[in-house]
Amino acid sequence: MTVDSILESIPPLAVYLAVGLIIGIESLGIPLPGEIALVSAALLASRHTLDIDPVWVGASATMGAIIGDTIGYTIGRKFGMGLFERLAKRFPKHFGTGHVALAKQLFSRWGVWAVFFGRFIALLRILAGPLAGALHMRYPQFLAANAAGALCWAGGTTAVVYYLGLAAEKWLSRFSWIALLVAIGVGIAMTMLLKERTKRLIAQLETEHDWETLRKPLT
Repeated sequence: MTVDSILESIPPLAVYLAVGLIIGIESLGIPLPGEIALVSAALLASRHTLDIDPVWVGASATMGAIIGDTIGYTIGRKFGMGLFERLAKRFPKHFGTGHVALAKQLFSRWGVWAVFFGRFIALLRILAGPLAGALHMRYPQFLAANAAGALCWAGGTTAVVYYLGLAAEKWLSRFSWIALLVAIGVGIAMTMLLKERTKRLIAQLETEHDWETLRKPLT
């Protein structure tokens, strides 16, 4: 059985549901590879042999992001900053004081725009919904920024990846292994660079903040 035959056996509905579910769970505050799921689905949609609609990929990602963030907002609103303190004890690599302090700084500086642009930033994509609720951001403002950010992120990412996939399909058919290695190398290098810079900033904030200071309202 070839890779193509395996891909062709995947029902399109399963792809849409998987994308929406993964992104929705990630938006709740649970670290999952939502962006990878979206990019992978958009690439699959660019293959003319598969019956995957890029419009439905973008739509399922958008709905998953909006619903997941809204549920995350509700949870954060109910449990407050104490929720992050409890999560930090179990998942310090994702919810430590440095992570929450950085996200809170971005909220303090950008306000509701942090929700919009947070959809494009891995750290805020996980924390934006619950943190907005914990900080008692007004829900209508949150919903508007959340929906706009989800639509731009999901729709934009799907469109860019889809059309790049179409444009590169003929070239990739000739140089598939070279293209794959180059793409992986560039992706790993950029990811590691960004991760290292964010890690240093989080480590610095870790020493400057504790949960007592993080509970203070935004100024």
